[in-house]
Amino acid sequence: MKKKFTLLATSVLALSLVLTACGTSDNKSDGNNTAASGNLLDQVKSAGVLKIGTEGTYAPFTFHAADGSLTGFDVDVASEVAKRIGVKPQYVETQWDGMFAGLDSKRFDMIANEVGIRPDRQEKYDFSDPYIVSKAALVVSKDNTDIKTFADLKGKKAAQSLTSNYTDIAKKNGAEIVGVEGFNQAVDMLNSKRADATVNDSLSFLDLMKQKPDTPLKKVDEQAEGGQSGLMFRKNSKELVDAVNKALADMKSDGTYLKISQKYFGADVSK
Repeated sequence: MKKKFTLLATSVLALSLVLTACGTSDNKSDGNNTAASGNLLDQVKSAGVLKIGTEGTYAPFTFHAADGSLTGFDVDVASEVAKRIGVKPQYVETQWDGMFAGLDSKRFDMIANEVGIRPDRQEKYDFSDPYIVSKAALVVSKDNTDIKTFADLKGKKAAQSLTSNYTDIAKKNGAEIVGVEGFNQAVDMLNSKRADATVNDSLSFLDLMKQKPDTPLKKVDEQAEGGQSGLMFRKNSKELVDAVNKALADMKSDGTYLKISQKYFGADVSK
């Protein structure tokens, strides 16, 4: 009888130890989950990296230099922002039409690609303060005499990125949209006569003509008012957005922003 009691006591003790061990494991798991669910800024700082979505094919904002390195106005701005937050920038190159989906799926934390700040986008995403202002330009081949204003786009083929602000302008003026992956492909479509026009960023066109003055294209119209662009984030990224806004404000106040702006455009493009 004493032997049976001893065996029973030993079994109870063993079971108790197992349950205690399981309880300890669960508590640790809860702690890890709490840490992992911190705000995005905390996660970025913990990782030491800010993942940034960008095209890499949209000069002068984001493109590859002759040595193959990723560069551009947006890249320089975003890299400086990351530096001031205290982390390293890590760029994830993505075609424009897949950019928002990439942010949604958490492939990156932020988009730096001159994304226009629009009410419909603000419903789903967070934006930084505006960091650049640009105007929509209507570009056609030099020998094109049919298109002189935006209104002349009616019934014409316009080479456009499907989710771009500029596509909306082309559509409103009655253009038939020919989908492209970015500005460079739009230029190729014009040069090969597969499109009649493109509504695109006036700063991109100026840079193109600066780099390749023999390009047989011309700007025939431009919107009077410029559009503001911002760095874009998933909703509920307040802490990271606040940190980015502080970095942008500090860059403007200490002259760093103007230096970057002058490098690519020869002017202050924040206004």
